[in-house]
Amino acid sequence: MRLPEEPDIPAQINIVPMIDVIFAILTFFIMSTLYLTRSEGLPVNLPKAATAKAAAKAAPITITIDSIGDISLNRQPVNLNLLPEEIQRLKGNSPEILVVINADESSSHGNVVAVMDRVRQVEGAKLAIATQKSN
Repeated sequence: MRLPEEPDIPAQINIVPMIDVIFAILTFFIMSTLYLTRSEGLPVNLPKAATAKAAAKAAPITITIDSIGDISLNRQPVNLNLLPEEIQRLKGNSPEILVVINADESSSHGNVVAVMDRVRQVEGAKLAIATQKSN
């Protein structure tokens, strides 16, 4: 007894699993790039503000005031009295420059005001204070 011959089905390549793998890899890369951030300042505990906004562009100058009152300019320790000269040096010939102050929430208000006063002595320096968005 002979079985009827089955018609030959042409060979096929199923691409659905390949598409699933490609989308999984794409999702991995998208999610991992969300965690890439460039930090210009030293790690401090920023205060929270409901109206906090993301900076429109990368800030070229960052001043960090830690919890004990030490001041750093672009991660380099600096004396408060030399701050205007250092900012002017970093500013160069630019007409305006954005200066972001990262002050630890436990740093004294007087230290922050003193730094702001020194930054205002530099013509064309625009001040911004870094905060974290409160949930």
